Amino acid sequence: MVLTIRRTVIIKNNEFDNNKDRCYHFDNEWNQREVLSAMNPEDFKKSTAGRCLSQPNGYWAFLPNPLPPSLDVDWELAALLAEANARVGELSGVGRLLANPHLLIQPYIRREAVLSSRIENTQAGMSDLFYFEADETQESRAPDVRDVANYVRAMEYGLERLQTLPISSRLVREIHMQLMDGPHSSHATPGEVRRTQNWIGPPGCTLMEATYVPPPVHDMAEALSDWEKYLNGTPKEPPLIQCALMHYQFEAIHPFIDGNGRVGRLLITFLLCERGLLSQPLLYLSAFFEKNRDEYYRRLLAVSQSGDWRGWIDYFLRGVAQQAKDASESAGAILDLNRELTERIRTEGKSPRHTLRILERLFWNPVISLPKLVKDLEISYASAKRGVEYLRKLEILVEVTGRQRNRLFVAPKLVDILIGRDLI
Repeated sequence: MVLTIRRTVIIKNNEFDNNKDRCYHFDNEWNQREVLSAMNPEDFKKSTAGRCLSQPNGYWAFLPNPLPPSLDVDWELAALLAEANARVGELSGVGRLLANPHLLIQPYIRREAVLSSRIENTQAGMSDLFYFEADETQESRAPDVRDVANYVRAMEYGLERLQTLPISSRLVREIHMQLMDGPHSSHATPGEVRRTQNWIGPPGCTLMEATYVPPPVHDMAEALSDWEKYLNGTPKEPPLIQCALMHYQFEAIHPFIDGNGRVGRLLITFLLCERGLLSQPLLYLSAFFEKNRDEYYRRLLAVSQSGDWRGWIDYFLRGVAQQAKDASESAGAILDLNRELTERIRTEGKSPRHTLRILERLFWNPVISLPKLVKDLEISYASAKRGVEYLRKLEILVEVTGRQRNRLFVAPKLVDILIGRDLI
């Protein structure tokens, strides 16, 4: 049996009423292959990860204990950690050798944006994102593509902000502001932690019927403060373990009305960069989480219900090792194509000025428009047109609209590598 789980939020006047004055916002929708029952405090009774709190209106909420938990380390966990660290080290080495790391960073950020948003059941694919970024004035076939574009912006903003600000509640709020920008997200109070109770459960469920209820507002604020203190203290756990603990705790606290899952997954890459495990932001776990979505949510819930930190950490480390390995392998294909196309332009000779800069820009987005090139590269329209026409002559670019105005050009070989079948 398949059950659609949704997060419903916003309580009028911060009160609970089964029959009236309820407003629902659906954040982070997902499908489970097993039915999840309403939150029962008995299911959390033996948990070492936190405790259930009885609320005046008759429902229960879960309050996670401050990090870190007590963890049993054995040879199996040590082996998993060693493999994950080795894979991340290899990927970090790739990043250090890159003359232009943006050739990989920009495509990887966009893959992450699509897959992390897809966990929230958005319908936009990577091709939708490419076309949207190339010409935002055109109506997209995927109405939620702006959410994916916001994810790209939030990632880029956060990576830049890390240069001056550590991972903190302030950084989290700033990222949330970028992520939820736009009139369609005004209900989510961008950049502000929630002032009402939220919950997770079947569509239209009440608090009484919810599968999981995060901490009440007062306790949520304290738990978020403890989360920040842990990250900016002197944790003894290895960085990858810190990352697993950090992600679970953020999701358990659920500090925002909307966007908690996406912010929590952004924080994984931010922490790996801040802790120095990655020389460049090339590792993203949403592909693993999306492929193993049922297990992702089951493992998170198992920590809350039974204190199964080990099951979650094992799952997380497997994801790190797999995604680091995949990223290292796909990097080769991207760099090989870049060398091939660059050499082709150089051997042809007499290429217009800015042609190589246009080629480099294609690795950010293989769909381009002339106005967008003019803006991004700060070149004249005539220069952009000459460079694009030259790339069309070499069959590196093809025009796909058939229009005389507002034309779009695509690099087919690059699209095949960057998108793949899973991201169309």
